[in-house]
Amino acid sequence: MNDMHHSKDYFENDCKVVARNRTDLLQAFKLSFFAMSRFPTFPWNLLQTELKKDKSSELISDILKQTCLHSLCIKHPPSVKYRRLFLTELIKRHEATESERLDELYDALGEVLGAEERSECFKSYLLPCGEALSLLESVAVISEGTTGLVTWEAALYLAEWALDNPHIFMGRTILELGSGVGLTGIAVCRSCRPFRYVFSDCHSSVLHKLQENVQLNGLSKQNPPRVSVEELDWAAVTTEQLREIGANTVIATDVVYDPDIISCLVKLLTKVLRCMSPGSPPEVIISSTIRNPDTYKCFMDKLESAGIQHEVIRGPVTPVFQYNRLSTIELIKLYT
Repeated sequence: MNDMHHSKDYFENDCKVVARNRTDLLQAFKLSFFAMSRFPTFPWNLLQTELKKDKSSELISDILKQTCLHSLCIKHPPSVKYRRLFLTELIKRHEATESERLDELYDALGEVLGAEERSECFKSYLLPCGEALSLLESVAVISEGTTGLVTWEAALYLAEWALDNPHIFMGRTILELGSGVGLTGIAVCRSCRPFRYVFSDCHSSVLHKLQENVQLNGLSKQNPPRVSVEELDWAAVTTEQLREIGANTVIATDVVYDPDIISCLVKLLTKVLRCMSPGSPPEVIISSTIRNPDTYKCFMDKLESAGIQHEVIRGPVTPVFQYNRLSTIELIKLYT
């Protein structure tokens, strides 16, 4: 998978992939396709320009090989609907030029049209080392009564920050609250060399999917880092349980979304910050997409009332993953 290495040159602030040459173009299509990015973010205009210059179908064939015919797509495919829409758009762009017909393009579409849509699909994100991080996710944003079966922007944001700051995680025991499908934790485990990583959530379906994704990415209790997936009910967790985990660093992403759970979350964070021996509280880092400013302000007010202070941390410097960079995402560190 080392051919999947990428650089910051592929990204703009709005997550639209930038391609400056033919090699970039192929890589841009690959990155966007496997992350199931929105189609407007693909470099279609550059593709049209290249197709006008070259009447052969070689470029379209190469794009096909880097997407639907790539070994990663065979092993961990995006959703059937996504592949169908992608191939339809690719055919449309191809037919708009005078390029020669490419049978394998229509064969690929025919195969997808005959495939059965499932409730789950794979999204793959490419780490700086060039390896793929693949996640089995729900096709629907809300599934089985939870939003925890898909990857959210704040998780990608914190994962990028972790890749910029591996020393925060190296050799440490990490507890993640509300791990969801596991993107942030798996990225940290595969790139930042923690000693131990505890994924946690409370919804049974999320925990099942989380365990699948942890195993899918080759993580286990046996090999370093030592990894576990644990049920953690924010309302019921005790100080003794937190001390037993013994986390040096506690992280959470997109946990500030519902006013009804903020009080419970703040009580948990209070326990986390005070459960360790005096003078050695864990580092607590929260990544939040601010969708509703009133909800986020409520969270900040509750923190202040609980005697918890915060500081805003500078976000990731090096773009690695694809997500909407125009979203308001804030990274904060908590302390008492």
